[in-house]
Amino acid sequence: MTPISDVVIVGGGPAGLMTGLKLANSGHDVTLFEEHPVVGEPVHCTGILAREAFDEFGLQPEAVLNPLTTVRFFAPSGDSVEYSPKTVEAVVIDRPVFDRALAREAVRAGVRLTQARVNSVTVDRDGVTVTAGAVTSRARACVLACGANYAIQRKLGFGMPGLLTHSAQAELPAERLGDVEVHFGRRIAPGGFGWAVPVQRGDRAFVRVGVMCDHDPRRYFERVLEHVTPRWGVYRPFAARPRQKVLPLEPIARTYADRVVVVGDAAGLVKPTTGGGIYYSLRSAELAAGTLTPALQRDELSSHDLAEYESNWRARLGSEMRSQLVLRRIADRLTDEDIDGLFDLAGADGIMPLIRRTATFNHHREFIVALLKHPPARRLLFKTFVA
Repeated sequence: MTPISDVVIVGGGPAGLMTGLKLANSGHDVTLFEEHPVVGEPVHCTGILAREAFDEFGLQPEAVLNPLTTVRFFAPSGDSVEYSPKTVEAVVIDRPVFDRALAREAVRAGVRLTQARVNSVTVDRDGVTVTAGAVTSRARACVLACGANYAIQRKLGFGMPGLLTHSAQAELPAERLGDVEVHFGRRIAPGGFGWAVPVQRGDRAFVRVGVMCDHDPRRYFERVLEHVTPRWGVYRPFAARPRQKVLPLEPIARTYADRVVVVGDAAGLVKPTTGGGIYYSLRSAELAAGTLTPALQRDELSSHDLAEYESNWRARLGSEMRSQLVLRRIADRLTDEDIDGLFDLAGADGIMPLIRRTATFNHHREFIVALLKHPPARRLLFKTFVA
């Protein structure tokens, strides 16, 4: 007979590993399935994390490669504005190192980490059955942390995020490092933006080039690469290919059910403005473990008992995500001329002081509210709704 775990986790990214670590540290028996042979690979994200997150979640700093001090925003016209926070807010991390450090902690705490792709999850009155190839695991509860792959969620009735976008990115050798670049415009990134992020590995320079857009990400990745290559001296190996991924920008309708909770990208918990997911993955993992621990102790694991998880993440993240979604939906309607107009305002009419006063890496709501109250910006942003 298959041994029964307290919890089985599907997915060994930051969300799954942090959930497993927290549950194991609380004395629960945890089995975690990760489909890839090596935790942290392949890399699907740009790997930027708020510096404050290391203290907030008790993370080891070994994965930090370099700080980010300045970002330069480029308008469709080619004009640019620069922003440098007073202190370092974000760092570039080595995602494989980051994930493997979390995995080591989780295993040390008692998590059983198994390399296998989960094919199905079924829930019955007495527990959860997870099938991964020839392996079947039985548990009292299940955590879905399988990233932006919604096959299991759909089979269990969770559905899909209401808003999705596409991304493509690669890390490439560079002759020199620059500041973070963010590029806007329909020609270079329709419905999103392109980026270049400096990466320092010892004495070697690299740049992470990527794009988030509403279609054809490979095509627009090439356009971003064209823009940044002269400044960075990008060397592109013949075999290099950008890694493509679908990104959720809105949560699924419900993130809990009988004996199941959904965390991180699997729940659509990402920043709608940027698609960044590491911080929300860690936060949702912490909140999921905080709900599951007492529920397991009481042996009360119905949807009614696990609804607290969603209430808690909505209380912590909901207003931030709603504000970011408002700005995302407005931005999707802006023309290149509108975006150029915003850059003109940034240079002449007080938007940069708003950013300096209100914006932080993980929290955008205060800036968004201030921007929507700024009369010239408000007129420009909302003109597409009244045209």
